[in-house]
Amino acid sequence: MAVAAFAHAHPSWALALAALGLLLTARAAARLALWLYAAFLRPPRPLRRRYGAWAVVTGATDGIGRALAFRLAASGLGLVLVGRSPDKLAAVSADLKERHPVAQVLTFVLDFAADGLAAKVDALAEFVRGMDVGVLVNNAGACYPYARYFHEVDEALVRNLIRLNVEAVTRVTHAVLPGMVDRGRGAVVNIGSGASAILPSDPLYTVYAATKAYIDQFSRCLYVEYRSKGIDVQCQVPMLVATKMASIKKPSFFVPSPETYACAAVRYIGYESRCTPYWTHAMVGLLISLVPEPIADRMFLNRNIEIRTKGHAKDARKKAQ
Repeated sequence: MAVAAFAHAHPSWALALAALGLLLTARAAARLALWLYAAFLRPPRPLRRRYGAWAVVTGATDGIGRALAFRLAASGLGLVLVGRSPDKLAAVSADLKERHPVAQVLTFVLDFAADGLAAKVDALAEFVRGMDVGVLVNNAGACYPYARYFHEVDEALVRNLIRLNVEAVTRVTHAVLPGMVDRGRGAVVNIGSGASAILPSDPLYTVYAATKAYIDQFSRCLYVEYRSKGIDVQCQVPMLVATKMASIKKPSFFVPSPETYACAAVRYIGYESRCTPYWTHAMVGLLISLVPEPIADRMFLNRNIEIRTKGHAKDARKKAQ
């Protein structure tokens, strides 16, 4: 009787809307619970046991790459550090061995921006041949010195961005992946960017955002392609991290230090094909997704025009000195 009375008092369209509302609320609650679990409670993969004894990290002498190397060493992995500066590689290697005395650390000098990249990556492939490389972190990359319109981007910068953010990632993955296929296990972690995967657009950083979009799709396709072969491929999409590339020195609530970011990043290896490991970055992404795209586009255009203005002023001061 009560059910019949309720149904009689409320039209069918109202009941349908109420059911839809309950369904959407339950779905949102489930997604929130899963995110909280992944961000704070989910245990990290046992990297050495699951994937192999060694990790190759490109761009390992500064910022996120350096911090990831230390976290991977703490996870029990031996390290092959790849960078362009022999002195910086030696310094990072010494710091790693001091903090983790039992860690095995090798270095390989490779300037991804220089000519002859194919031959140099072939040499890296030969260097790691026969090693049980379980984790590859493609971290080396480049960005604009500061925001600029596309017609202001010179040929050298375009070439550098494509070579580091597209060609280097592609070639290094192609060099290391066959060994993982032979062993039937491995993890490839490509460092993408919120500029392509979270923001609806990043005007005045157009080429940079486009190269990171390549990394996002490259990673997703490889994830599907190699998952059945025991290889996990992941694109991590951080927002701003306090690094030299971002021109940010001081960490803040929304801009973590490389060490803080790396701690979260290593916990996500081997799970989703695309992830935003640091929790405040994920919060920012959620807020951005709620803003209508035309408004978000205008917000980021205005922000980046301001960055361009400051960059021009800084260049003018340098020329005047």
